[in-house]
Amino acid sequence: MVNRRAFLFRMALFSRVRSLPWRTSQPKGWPWAFLGTACEGTVTDVGTEGEQRERTSWKEESSQNLGFWRERLADQMLPLWRLNYEEQLKVKFESLKKNLETLESRLCKIGAGDPAPTTARSERPCSRLHPFMPSPVIHGYRNKSSFYINRGPDGNPKTVGHYLKSWGGSNVFCVQPSHLKDIPEKHNQVAQCFEAFLQQSTWGLSTDSCKAGPWHELIVRTTFLGHTMAIIIFNPQELSQEELCVQKEEIKEFFSTGPGAVCDLTSLYMKERTPRHQQLTPFQLLTGEPYIFEDILGLKVRISPGAFFQLNTSAAEVLYRTVGELGRVDRNTVIFDFSHGTGATGLSLARQTSQIFSMGLVGQALEDAKWTAAFNGNRVVQDIRNCRAIQTLVFVSCRPYGKSIKNIIKLCQPPDPDENLLGEPFVLRRAMPVDMFPHSLQCELVMLFTR
Repeated sequence: MVNRRAFLFRMALFSRVRSLPWRTSQPKGWPWAFLGTACEGTVTDVGTEGEQRERTSWKEESSQNLGFWRERLADQMLPLWRLNYEEQLKVKFESLKKNLETLESRLCKIGAGDPAPTTARSERPCSRLHPFMPSPVIHGYRNKSSFYINRGPDGNPKTVGHYLKSWGGSNVFCVQPSHLKDIPEKHNQVAQCFEAFLQQSTWGLSTDSCKAGPWHELIVRTTFLGHTMAIIIFNPQELSQEELCVQKEEIKEFFSTGPGAVCDLTSLYMKERTPRHQQLTPFQLLTGEPYIFEDILGLKVRISPGAFFQLNTSAAEVLYRTVGELGRVDRNTVIFDFSHGTGATGLSLARQTSQIFSMGLVGQALEDAKWTAAFNGNRVVQDIRNCRAIQTLVFVSCRPYGKSIKNIIKLCQPPDPDENLLGEPFVLRRAMPVDMFPHSLQCELVMLFTR
């Protein structure tokens, strides 16, 4: 029989970090009004003055001014990079507080929340938000970086970096990201060596997956154990197998015995990119070991080229500890791990609990699961609500707004037979934010629910 303290971790899957440019596509729940109040006169000035400066500079400065484009890229990828770390956490905390206030308002309208006759102000959702758990590493914390290949603002047609649109979006450039505070030196080293290889290559570049050249993306993964994996994504187009083999050998030689050997790669992969079914194309190991390894909370984790793993290893340890503490995991706890990837989430707590049920999805199974979830609506939430054995729920979200808010409302609203919500509702008890992505607007919010 499942223990009544059954503990569900991670109903929502973690998703990739998304670039959040100033005043263009910030997510719901991160309004500009709040950004100006958390650090008065600082963040707002960055956005408005940055736009005005860009409009003027676009006409006055030539495309040769790489410093201008590098600054624009930093504003797009890491909107909080101009602030010191303490101010960054303040910005994020105020935004999370605003989101929980919105949640509180919506729960009150439907008669959900703490069943106590009178809920003190100190016990409301927005007041249950604890201070931020900071990231142990602030600079160069990423263990995975993606680089793309396109024309740079200086005219170099094979620049390895991040995409950046010109004012008005009429042109797309690739800007080298070596100045970004979240990318470690090792990742930039591999990217620079790959760009050097491209300069001597007879192949073109890829701006369209169907019509342009083959080079599309470079992915670099590293671990604290000193392992480095490079993955080159390419579009074979109409190239013959003989031509492909020649290029693979040239890449292998470049990184094994040529100038790229300085990168000391543990693994070098290539993967074909097709317009559809990209998940179905296999990773091709050119040289080195098939896996890299990482240690996290005393657990040795094996990482394959396509596996999900938290981008900030040091902060992931903080996250996993927080999950275990909030869930009060002990030998009487049964863990249901609804996540995907390397299994580090549940296994990091294995020594503290009696049983773990991990439900992971990879490849095409994940795509099928996405369709099934969309087709069946709130079925997952319904099952959790209707499973009486689940008395404690730890919900981890990297986007604590939008769909996450809707799911939380379903978990907390009164029973409703029309929606097949028959079980007792959950009540939000604590919310612990963990900063996984310094300099960006994103974070992880760990929420404890009981009933």
